[in-house]
Order: sequence, then C-alpha cells, then structure tokens
Amino acid sequence: MKLHGWMLALAGLGAATAVAAQDLKTPSSDQYVPRLGDIMGAAQTRHQKLWLAGKAQNWDLAAFELRQLKASLVEAAVFYSGIPIGNVATLEPSLQAVSDAIDAKDGRKFAKGLGDLTDGCNACHRSLQRGFVVIKVPGELQPFANQQFAPAGKP
Repeated sequence: MKLHGWMLALAGLGAATAVAAQDLKTPSSDQYVPRLGDIMGAAQTRHQKLWLAGKAQNWDLAAFELRQLKASLVEAAVFYSGIPIGNVATLEPSLQAVSDAIDAKDGRKFAKGLGDLTDGCNACHRSLQRGFVVIKVPGELQPFANQQFAPAGKP
C-alpha cells in the first residue's frame, strides 16, 4: 500500500478512536493516552535510528524505523486535537521520498529525503508556536551503542 493510503487509513482509524474516546486530554482511569512529549520523544528517537540505519545501509531496519516514525506522528495528531492532522499530512511527500530511497537503497536520496523530513518537522513545530523545539539531521556520534545498525554479517 502506498504511503498516502496508509496514512489516510491510520488517520481515519485514529480519528474514529478519538471520537469514541471523546476527550483524550482527560483520559479515564482505564484509558491510557501517552503524553505528547512521550510520543514526540519516541518520534525523535525513531528519526535518529532511521538516520543511523540508512547511514549503515541497513534498509530493512530503516524501513522498520520509518514505519515506527510515521505511527508516532499520526498518534500525536490523533490523540492531541491541537495538532491538526493537516500538519502530519504535509510531511507525506518527505516521508514518501524517504520510503522510495529506502526501497531503491539509494543513500543520497535517503539523505536528501531525511533532510526534507527534518525541515518539515521543524515547520510543524513553528506552526504550533513550538519553534524552540528544533530537530536536526543527526551528527556522527552514535548514542545508541546498545544496537547494531550495520546489516547482519557486516562489521
């Protein structure tokens, strides 16, 4: 399924869940809704792991991390009405470009797509008066020393 269809299906499912739950800002004792900061923290971690996997050319892991990142972004928009679903939808071309680069195993297109995606994240933050939260393409340091990013069989 193309990214566009996947995003719409997930957004629709989430919107239906949000309507059924009514007020997600004050969940009942039996309803867990992660804090927005936790969802965005997970998205930031996925963004960094996506970059590390792409840099190591582990395209299977990069595809997995991209799916996880997309899910985090959709969750944020669905669970928090202050984030218009349109803000997530504006990331779709960049997400698709990263996905296409992963499918093509093209490191240069991957780097460009991730840069564009990162710019889109920052544009969303600015539109929500959260411009002080600035995401960047990760540097050379590897903070996730407990995970191997090279494909199996490569050092």
